[in-house]
Amino acid sequence: MSTNQEQLQDMMRLPAEVLYSHELEALRKADKGKIPAGWQMSPRSVLTFIIGGKAGKTVITPKYIGNTRLIEMAIATLVTDRALLLIGEPGTAKSWLSENLAAAIYGNSGLVVQGTAGTSEEQVRYSWNYAMLLANGPTPEALVKSPIMRAMEDGGIARFEEISRCASEVQDALISILSEKTISVPELGKESSARKGFSIIATANTRDRGVNEMSAALKRRFNIIVLPAPSDLETELEIVKKRVGEIAASYELEASLPADEALLKVVTIFRELRSGMTLDKKEKLKSPAGVISTAEAISLLTNSMALAASFGSGELTDSDLAAGLQGAIVKDDDKDKLVWKEYLDNVMKKRGAQWRELYQACKEMNE
Repeated sequence: MSTNQEQLQDMMRLPAEVLYSHELEALRKADKGKIPAGWQMSPRSVLTFIIGGKAGKTVITPKYIGNTRLIEMAIATLVTDRALLLIGEPGTAKSWLSENLAAAIYGNSGLVVQGTAGTSEEQVRYSWNYAMLLANGPTPEALVKSPIMRAMEDGGIARFEEISRCASEVQDALISILSEKTISVPELGKESSARKGFSIIATANTRDRGVNEMSAALKRRFNIIVLPAPSDLETELEIVKKRVGEIAASYELEASLPADEALLKVVTIFRELRSGMTLDKKEKLKSPAGVISTAEAISLLTNSMALAASFGSGELTDSDLAAGLQGAIVKDDDKDKLVWKEYLDNVMKKRGAQWRELYQACKEMNE
C-alpha cells in the first residue's frame, strides 16, 4: 500500500470526490451527453451521481434521497451563470448535497467559505501574507486568494456554508462577484475574472436569525431551492438506514447495524416530536426546543452503535438507544426534559410489549 493510500485511510472523513472516486470515474467514462464548459461530466451524469443509478456496470449509490425535480433544478441552475442557494431546516442535507454537486461538477468540493458571525470580507475576496507585504509591498506572491477567488480563476465551484450567519456587509461582498464575475485587487492594479464553469453554491438554515435579512439585491443573484424534511416515514427510514451503514463502515464500528425495528422506533419518535403530533394524528404533542432532524437520528444511531461496540456485546440494545435518545432530545433544558417525560408516559408507555423495554430504559435515563 502506498503512503498516499495509507494517509487516506487514516482520514476521519474523506471528501466526496475521493470517497466516490470510482463512481465519478465510471460516470465520466460512460458519459455521452454534452458537457458544459468547465464541467467534468454532463448534467444527466451529475443527476445520476446524486440520485443513484448505473454507469456501465458500476452501481452509483444515491447521495440524496428526495424530490428528483429539486435536484434537476439545482443542476440546471449551475449550468447558467446564476448561483445556487440551498435553504432548509437543520438536517435536510444542504451541505451534503452542496459537497456532492461540487465533487461531480468540478472534482473538488474543498473550496469552502464557512459562514459565521466572525467571517470577514477578506475571507470572501482576498487577504495578504503580511510578512511578505511588509517586506516587499503588495505583490502577486503576497496575495492570499479566497476559495471563491480560486474557484473563479479555475472555472470551478466554490461553496459558502451558512451564508445567513454572516454580517450583512460580508454577504454584500458577494453581490459584485456574482454580478460582474470579477474580483478587483486595486493594490495590484488588476482584476481577477471568472472562467466559464465558475459558480457558488451557498447554504442557509431556516432556523438561523438572519436568513430572512439577506438583501434583495443578493437574493436576486441566487436561484433559491428549499430542501424539505423527508416527506414520509418510509423515505426517512431509507435515508437513515443508508447513512448509518455508510458512517458505521467508515468508522469500522464493531457492532451490528440497527435492526429495522430499532430504526422504525427512532424515526417514529423523531417524526412525532418534530411535528408535534403522533403518526396516527390522534394526539397532539409538545416539541422540544432543540432540532429533531434526520441528521440527529443518524448521529444518535451511530453513537449508540459505538456504545454497543465499546461497552456492550456489539448488539444494539434498548439501553444503548435510550442513552442516545436522552442526549438528542434533552438539550440542557428543563422544558425539554418535561416534553420527553410527557412523551414517554403519554405515548411510548401505551404502545405495548414491543416498546416496553425501550420505554423502561428511557424512563430510567430521564429520572
